[in-house]
Amino acid sequence: MLYPERLTQFTKEHSDTVAAIACGLLLVLGAIALHLNFLGLALLLLPAAYVIGGYESAREGLTTLFKEKELDVDLLMIVAAVGAASLGLWQREYHLIVDGAILILIFAISGSLEGYAMRRTERSIRSLMSLTPDIAMVLRQGREEEVLISQLKVGDEIVVKPGELIPTDAVIVSGYSSINQAAITGESLPVEKTVGEEVFAGTLNGYGALKLKVHQPPESSLIQRVIKLVEQAQTEEPPSQQFIERFERGYARFIVLAGILLATLPPFLLGWDWETTIYRALTFLVVASPCALMAAIMPTLLSGIANGARQGILFKNGSQLEMMGKVRAIAFDKTGTLTTGIVQVFQVIPAGNYSQADVLKVAATVESVSEHAIGKAIVKAAADLNWVSAVEVQAIPGQGIIGINKDQQVIVGNAAFVQKYVINLPQELQKSASVLEQQGKTVVWVAQGGWGEGENSKFNTDAINRVSTPSFDVIGLIAIADEVRAEAAATIARLKALGVEQIVMLTGDNQRTADSVAQAVGINQVYAELLPEDKLDVIRRLQKQYKTVAMVGDGINDAPALAQASVGIAMGLAGSDVALETADIVLMADRLEKLAVAIALGRRSHRIVKQNIAVALSFIILLLVGNFVGNVNLPIGVIGHEGSTVLVTLSGLRLLK
Repeated sequence: MLYPERLTQFTKEHSDTVAAIACGLLLVLGAIALHLNFLGLALLLLPAAYVIGGYESAREGLTTLFKEKELDVDLLMIVAAVGAASLGLWQREYHLIVDGAILILIFAISGSLEGYAMRRTERSIRSLMSLTPDIAMVLRQGREEEVLISQLKVGDEIVVKPGELIPTDAVIVSGYSSINQAAITGESLPVEKTVGEEVFAGTLNGYGALKLKVHQPPESSLIQRVIKLVEQAQTEEPPSQQFIERFERGYARFIVLAGILLATLPPFLLGWDWETTIYRALTFLVVASPCALMAAIMPTLLSGIANGARQGILFKNGSQLEMMGKVRAIAFDKTGTLTTGIVQVFQVIPAGNYSQADVLKVAATVESVSEHAIGKAIVKAAADLNWVSAVEVQAIPGQGIIGINKDQQVIVGNAAFVQKYVINLPQELQKSASVLEQQGKTVVWVAQGGWGEGENSKFNTDAINRVSTPSFDVIGLIAIADEVRAEAAATIARLKALGVEQIVMLTGDNQRTADSVAQAVGINQVYAELLPEDKLDVIRRLQKQYKTVAMVGDGINDAPALAQASVGIAMGLAGSDVALETADIVLMADRLEKLAVAIALGRRSHRIVKQNIAVALSFIILLLVGNFVGNVNLPIGVIGHEGSTVLVTLSGLRLLK
């Protein structure tokens, strides 16, 4: 049972539905009263149906007329209904009052269904994002205090316990946990997060207690930006909708003029009686109104936006959903887009008699206790080898890491760091390192040995800085490179299968690095060593040849190209704030395979819009012809007109599946 306040809230949110139901009840009761010859009661109930069912349409129509000096279909419907009622009273043909009430009712039902479609679309989008809690537990002088999310400040430390929602975007300063990010990114599995990593508002903390530090205002959190983009998408109209609305205004004026002529000329030219003339003129106003045409586009596009959002594809507005279906060429940024931004071991070069496995095993002994991305990449590469973690490991930020493994002292780091302990780096390895670094690779040197017997045989802070005679050997180097996304090659193949005519890669990296990535993912056209303005020029050249061009990027340097492209697509997680703001579409989980989904969704949206327009125009033409040959009365015209509106609205909702 609904409590009074809940009933009030429901009535407010679903006023169009409540009005349609009340109008229907009054119409039925009024028609029954008229049939039983209770004329007084009928003339009380039927006008009430007019007022309740037609109030909102009349208000909107009169507002448009007096404020914008334009006619719209709402006003045309009200004029037709009131005209039918007036004609019925004048001629004492009271069934015409019922006909007008039927028009009002069906128009109210149509408005209710359209409102339902919009509300369902909005719910589908917002259900993707678990709303953040109202309060957060903030640490103040060692004590936990409840603070409203809106009152959080940059620098505040907050506590999130297992099973709680993350209240705002923040960085972990203490703790380790798995975070369920499905509401934001669409990822099906929780992500492990630890100190130094960012967590997002609206995501769910797993098993670990976390201490977080707020690093940006709550209103700038990812979930808030998403909500703003969703609201923007619902208010902005695509070009096709703007065209239809411009068409409607001119069309409405034409219909009114034609209606006046039809209501006045036939008695003089065709010998019709005035009742038939006015009745057909009113029917003409109903059947010629472009309601179905108006409903052919926006429900479809908003449903498409909701469908995309459920799959981690955020369209900022309906025009970009339309445009995505027309894309003929796509340009990809490399780093963070075709690659993950997660480093991996690219190459291992041993020295002397050492093997690649030796180099990896020695490096992994110390890197196994490191949290650095390079260390994790080395450990991952050595996972199948047999090694034991080193002891007394110390990391020197920005330089390298040291430790002891089987009485051997191990050094892993950059050339400058290793040279503190190795007198001469092997010339051949230096040449190889130089080539690799020119290709954009990060080179890590690996050495082992020691200071000999005695107090210097173990690493400690004093020993590192002590002047001594080291005895270390360089056993090799490891080249680290960004990892190509696992889905990149399949995505490129899928896009080609969809008929995308040209796919290119844009990058600021050197040509050899760019060619290596492009070959791995199946892209033939590569533009390397580009500045941001160079990427912009490439997009412009592509647009001259292919017209509709999409750009996929994640960095600040991609922003100009994203803005220039017909459709700018940003990576939601890896993307910079500038890229996210500039782009038209955001891939929330950084999943490239969703590009093909977005194109297919855009094409399907375009097909459904065209189908809806064809259905709407067909109904209008059929009803107009029927009206002129005398086979369509007002109730049939109403049912045909409003039925076509409901039909195309429901057709648009197919995209929610």
